[in-house]
Amino acid sequence: MRLATWNVNSLTARMPRVIGWLAATRPDVLCLQETKVGDTLFAKEEFAALGYEVATYGMGQWNGVAIASSVGLDDVTRGFSGEPGFPEVEARTIAATCAGVRVWSLYVPNGRSLDSPHYQYKLSWLAALRAALELETAQALPLAVCGDFNIAPGDDDVWDPGAFIGSTHVSEPERAALTTLVELGLHDVRPRAFKGAPFTYWDYRGGNFHRGLGMRIDLVLLANHLAARITDAYIDRDARKGTLPSDHAPVVVDLDP
Repeated sequence: MRLATWNVNSLTARMPRVIGWLAATRPDVLCLQETKVGDTLFAKEEFAALGYEVATYGMGQWNGVAIASSVGLDDVTRGFSGEPGFPEVEARTIAATCAGVRVWSLYVPNGRSLDSPHYQYKLSWLAALRAALELETAQALPLAVCGDFNIAPGDDDVWDPGAFIGSTHVSEPERAALTTLVELGLHDVRPRAFKGAPFTYWDYRGGNFHRGLGMRIDLVLLANHLAARITDAYIDRDARKGTLPSDHAPVVVDLDP
């Protein structure tokens, strides 16, 4: 199985790039985040033309997640029990069973700043997510949790730890929340790095991509026994280049049968 995750930062704006990337890379399962499109407007026909069935969860111009699969798409669930809202529940998680693997695509709240109500929402959301994933890990299916976590797991996952002091994405409570997810029996897949940098996100501003000023916040967490099947994992930096790219690059993980 080839599994991929990509925050596309508006599927409408990125559709030609996404379809071209799918045709070239051919993942069996692609998790999408920040689609920013409602379910009724999602262009499923373009995915179907390439052999992909798509499950979507979108409410309009904000957030939005999806899973595209060429190997089956069963038992789809949108959101999770106990999920908090801000103030209402947002379109941030979708899960489906693909070729015997339970796949989650998620878009964790950003948090904005440490003194923002959005930060407390983020921590509450992550705590509720842990409870939901704990129930999933009790099931028989292997689990893959993929998406934009808006958390850099360690200091080597940001271009300069000193530049992030007092910021979200690297705070101790956020990293501790991520650790509680991994402790459920999941493995944080670390892709091959480019020139020592494993980054998946670069802000559009300031030429950060070309200057190498990035973060690793797009993660693939695999059940430990599933992680033992990894043959390769990489970040497709080329997908961040060119005209009208997302500010994120796809993460691709290859697994033995």
